Amino acid sequence: MFTARQPVSRLALGMAALGRPSYITLDHAEALGDDRSVEALRSRSFAVLDAAYSAGIRHVDVARSYGLAEDFLESWLEARGEVSDVFVSSKWGYRYVGDWQVDAQTHEAKDHSLATFREQWTETRSRLGARVQLYQVHSVTPESPVLRDRALLEHLAELRDLGIGVGLSTSGPGQSAVVREALGVTVGGEPVFSAVQATWNLLESSTTEALSEAAAAGWWVIIKEVLANGRLAGSAAPAPLTALADDAGTTADAVAIAVALALPWRPTVLLGPVSIAQLSSNLAALCADGNSLAGCVSGMAQSPAAYWEERSSLPWH
Repeated sequence: MFTARQPVSRLALGMAALGRPSYITLDHAEALGDDRSVEALRSRSFAVLDAAYSAGIRHVDVARSYGLAEDFLESWLEARGEVSDVFVSSKWGYRYVGDWQVDAQTHEAKDHSLATFREQWTETRSRLGARVQLYQVHSVTPESPVLRDRALLEHLAELRDLGIGVGLSTSGPGQSAVVREALGVTVGGEPVFSAVQATWNLLESSTTEALSEAAAAGWWVIIKEVLANGRLAGSAAPAPLTALADDAGTTADAVAIAVALALPWRPTVLLGPVSIAQLSSNLAALCADGNSLAGCVSGMAQSPAAYWEERSSLPWH
């Protein structure tokens, strides 16, 4: 059986913004520049993966909908034959439909059906093989049927019984309700899920109690969007956060990450850099005192409704 608390680094590298030419992170276009070709993104992915590995990061998170992220990771693992200790998590439930166009009308399409699970698990496994030790349902919301689809849950339980971790990622203002419902989902008298990847950051901290409950139940908690898609980094960071970072001799993004790392349930925190410079700035969090900084940023949180409304308006670029 899968043991939720895997011996991997507290920081993980997410490839949502590296595997496709367009994403909703605020500075994505500026960071990538004009060359968004497949080869340019592959080369950039290799450089960031190399830097992350050198920094001690051993967990890489991808998804079927992240463009060519799984392919890029597969190529990197093959090219770096000496790398044998990388933990890979992936997700199913969305399809990339952007056709490598920055201005595509639709970039991804959601489908939580059993047929999609079967298809995408086969695709992921063919690329990344036994490296995939955690497979997650992508972006579960209260409206998703996945937690009540018994046929699908039985197939997910088959992965569980093979020793592969089964998790889910959450999004939207109903994240806490999804986590709590998923905690009670069982097949054969055993929990189906053992990990959750949820949005938590200084602007959207409404999941704190639910994620604490998940951790207490033995789940592996992974935080995504810790920088609120760029709203907590660089020139977009709120003035109080920037001032606090200046006083601490670090960067706004480092403060946001350090506070997340200091949460008492010790989550894994996903980073989403597209350059070595961004990664280096993120890694400064390891030198910051998240516990002392947490009290200085507690008033920044928005209501879930306001946060997710603003996020939904972010453009792909």
